[in-house]
Parts: sequence; C-alpha cells; structure tokens
Amino acid sequence: MERVELAVGLELSRIVYGMWRLADDKDTSPARVQAKIEACLEQGITSIDQADIYGAYAGEHLLGAALAQAPHLRDKLEIVTKCGIIAPIGKYADVPVKYYDTGAAHITASIERSLRKMNVEQIDLLLIHRPDPLMDHFETGRVLDEAVASGKVRAVGVSNFLPHDWDLLQSAMDTRLVTNQIEISLLAHEPLTNGELAFLQERGVAPMAWSPLAGGALLSSGHSQLNAKLKEIGRRDGVDSMLVAVAWLLAHPACIMPVIGTNTLQRIATIPDAFKVNMDRQTWYALYTAALGHDVP
Repeated sequence: MERVELAVGLELSRIVYGMWRLADDKDTSPARVQAKIEACLEQGITSIDQADIYGAYAGEHLLGAALAQAPHLRDKLEIVTKCGIIAPIGKYADVPVKYYDTGAAHITASIERSLRKMNVEQIDLLLIHRPDPLMDHFETGRVLDEAVASGKVRAVGVSNFLPHDWDLLQSAMDTRLVTNQIEISLLAHEPLTNGELAFLQERGVAPMAWSPLAGGALLSSGHSQLNAKLKEIGRRDGVDSMLVAVAWLLAHPACIMPVIGTNTLQRIATIPDAFKVNMDRQTWYALYTAALGHDVP
C-alpha cells in the first residue's frame, strides 16, 4: 500500500478506512471491530477515519472498546477524528438545532472526550469537521496550535473547507494544516474544476476524499452510462467495478486519499485491487465523460 506523508513523522496509508458506518453493523462488539481493523492491516490500510458525531456520537467508543481489548493494535494505526458538529442526536439529543462550534472550549472538550472514548493517548490527525460561519479564526487557530503543542494531537487539518476558509484559519496558526477532507467522486467531481483541488495541489497538500463511491449512487439506474463504463473497465482489469471508481481518484496528481467504509470483511480484503486498474489518460477521461454526460469542451 502506498503511503502519504502529511507532516514530519505522520504518514497515512493512501487508502483510509472510514468508520462512519461502524455503528450500523449488526455486530458492533469489540471482537467484530477488531476483526475489521486486522483485515485492514492485512491489506496495508493503517489509517482509520472517525468523527465524534459518527454513530450518533457512539462510533469513537466502539473503536475504543476494540482497542481496549487489543491494545497492541494502537501502534499499528493512524487515527483520524473530527469535531465541531453539534446535532440533536445521542449525547446532544436535547439541543434545539444542529449547529457548529469551533470555539476553544468546545474543541478542547472534544479532544478530551475523543481521547477517552477511543482509549488512546494521542490523536494522530484532528480535523475541524465543517466550516463555521461564526468561527473566530484567532481563537480556533490558537486552540489547534495548543493541541499540537500539548502532544494530545499530532497534526491538524480541516474537512469541507473552501479555499478561503482554509486561508482564514491558516492565517491565525503557527501549525500547518495538513489536509482537507472533501467530497470527491465521479458524481461529485466539482472540486476538479472549481479550484478546490488546484488550491491544495499548489500547496502540496494531499486531500482526503469522503464518499468516494458516492454513497452507492454510482450503481443507480440514473447513471447507467457511467455504471456500464465502470463495469466494462472492471471486467477488463479483473476488479470490482466500484474499485474502478476508486482508481479514478487515485490517478489524480493531487494525491487524493479515498476514505472507504464497509462493514464487510470480504470487501475490505479487495480494496487494494483499486491499484490493479490500468487508469491511463484515455480511461480516466472516458469515465469523466460518462460522469459529465457529455464530451469535455
């Protein structure tokens, strides 16, 4: 598995295992979660993606229970988590409205909760989950700098930030933001042309891609041309058609890191097949054309 260096001393596996659906599995026992982690490690997938809000604020606890049962796994992993969203579910069920909080008190408390729930002493990568219109960039930047200086967090980044959001926060920080996790897929390809990827690529920042399979929409009847092209290439190279969509992202020079979530051990075992796809320029553009529904200009 390829590795991506985000900061000094911090590398992620090129493909990241997403745990946003961890709580949706019929079996959420520590043994089951441990089996998924071990299946990832067997494929060279060492980086796992969490967020405090996942599983109605229970996902981090499920991971922590597995690490408590198998503490030897911690040193083999890079753990990514996020904070900043408060939604009327789980521990926040009584709040009247969903909102964002990037204030110092909330971020500090979120870090402490995440460390405790995941049963770890350090978060490898902390992301601010969504841009907050009320963000005081000096306050947010200061608390992120302090989190890194304290050793509780190795590196920090953001998620779903536009270039101007990134620049605003970075302007108030001594610590370098190391990634932006944004939605990128064959059906969410706007970052290719709206400046989001170009902004990161210019700065040498490798983005993470959430929902790289478009939440399964690639298989819907409304995208029959794209679905057919994915299957055609998959048959040609002997891989699952959904992994062709992952290979399409891997081929981009911005060094995109797809975040793939599945609760099926067999599917985890096939994830690296995405590297088997012969994604030459014509194949890449054939898929892009099918996604657009028309030729490029």
